[in-house]
Amino acid sequence: MEEQPKLAGWASKPPSARRSPDLRQDRAHRTRELVLHSAAELFATRGFHGTSVQDVATAAGMTKGAVYFHFPSKDVLALAVVEEHYTRWPALLEAARARKLGPFDTVLTMVDGAAEAFAHDAVVQAGARLQIESNLIGLPLPTPYVGWIDLLTALLTEAADQGELRAGVDPAAAARTIVSAFFGMQHVSATLHQRADLLERWQEVRELVLLAIRA
Repeated sequence: MEEQPKLAGWASKPPSARRSPDLRQDRAHRTRELVLHSAAELFATRGFHGTSVQDVATAAGMTKGAVYFHFPSKDVLALAVVEEHYTRWPALLEAARARKLGPFDTVLTMVDGAAEAFAHDAVVQAGARLQIESNLIGLPLPTPYVGWIDLLTALLTEAADQGELRAGVDPAAAARTIVSAFFGMQHVSATLHQRADLLERWQEVRELVLLAIRA
């Protein structure tokens, strides 16, 4: 079986993240998910400093004590949201590989999917904002970007081997450039237009950066 690229920056879980109670009961799991997604929506729009545990409890329709039952502090809750953000990317890769695309089309599909997620998914938006605000959070967060760079480097190396990459393009340099362009684009869109124009801006990056290196 083909060895999958290592995605160390996508979903690492520091020990401090494992403070949640036993979630064997389905009801407890659903409640935890409700808290997590309510927090994500608030973190995405207000940021870490602008969101309180009481705000999350109110948004979720429960008491502050119920929130603390699942997440002992706002720091733990923020870390959980960031970790949930990183679960989106392996799922995108699995879906792309299920379509049996070539390596370059897999890259396009992956980053197209990421653009849709940044445009519409509050968990993804919140995770990105919390990474920027990591100095406010009292727990270490997963290292961003590394998983994306590693994955795209591996895929673009395959693309080069199969003649899908323009001659002379270094896969690692291309991967770093794509990641920088994509995440820079989404941050600018978020800052200036609350991501309302993100998909349009992504099409520009897609054409000028990704399609420009295709053979």
